[in-house]
Amino acid sequence: MTKVKVTQVISRCGATKRQIENLKSLGIRKIHNPVEVELNPVTEGMLRKVAHLVTVEEIK
Repeated sequence: MTKVKVTQVISRCGATKRQIENLKSLGIRKIHNPVEVELNPVTEGMLRKVAHLVTVEEIK
């Protein structure tokens, strides 16, 4: 599996409860703190739901 670096760039204020829970499940706690996660179908779905709040970079 590939790993990706996920960084929250926009505040979660105004986000739905479901989006906030997805951020917590990904391990994102604060803005501009990157988190490395494995890319699998579950995390891909989470990232799609919060795509407007985060940036995703592939780790080589």
